[in-house]
Amino acid sequence: MDSIRMIGYDAVHPSDFVYDVPGAHGYYLLILTHTALRFRDGDGERVYPAHHAALFSPDAPIHYGACEASYGNDWMIFGSDEPYVTQFPLQNRPFPVPDADYCHNLFQLLTWEHMQSGHETATPQLMALLFQKLRDGIGLPGDADYRLELTALRRRILSQPGRRWSVSEMAEQLHISVGYLHLLYKRQFGVSCMDDVIESRVRQARDYLSHTQLRIQEIALLCGYNSAEHFSRQFSRQCGMSPGQYRRATAAPKRD
Repeated sequence: MDSIRMIGYDAVHPSDFVYDVPGAHGYYLLILTHTALRFRDGDGERVYPAHHAALFSPDAPIHYGACEASYGNDWMIFGSDEPYVTQFPLQNRPFPVPDADYCHNLFQLLTWEHMQSGHETATPQLMALLFQKLRDGIGLPGDADYRLELTALRRRILSQPGRRWSVSEMAEQLHISVGYLHLLYKRQFGVSCMDDVIESRVRQARDYLSHTQLRIQEIALLCGYNSAEHFSRQFSRQCGMSPGQYRRATAAPKRD
């Protein structure tokens, strides 16, 4: 369900306009630009021409502003649990909108509908249509476009299994949605990113169990687990025996 909090179209801002939200803001923000946009993210600052859109997720920092005599856009702040929003394949980075006039008209209709509070509206249908248009216009990059980034991500996972990995953090690093990360990662490596995390942690745990005298609780923490119970469950599922049983089975025999 979508819940629009604020919305506007044909907004015009002066040349010194900057929208800066450094922390989580709690809602989605969608913008559709009519002029050039100066956009900043973790990779630096870049200028995008007119007729771009950007969907900012509720937990993402936001920084963009004018780079001409004035800056104009359509904008919407909203909440949503609809898959076409939560699984939108490109978030927190601008992308071109080939049919910008059509999308602008949808913003107008959504604004008018939002003003009709208390009445049955067409907001859900208009929102679904807007996001379908935006998605169609992205021209989704293929696997090759993310091959280097995915390979680097997997290398970090395999070399740092004890890190507190989260899928949302991985997706944010690549500027794509969680759903799209799952799709690309599985297609390229044959496993999910979290399966790789678990397998890497268990592989590291086997080494600790076989070659050190560390306690199970200590090994769990070193391998990225907050609880020994969770670690033991995942280890048993992967190895067919508990960590203690594995240690006894692989312990080097004592010499007389």
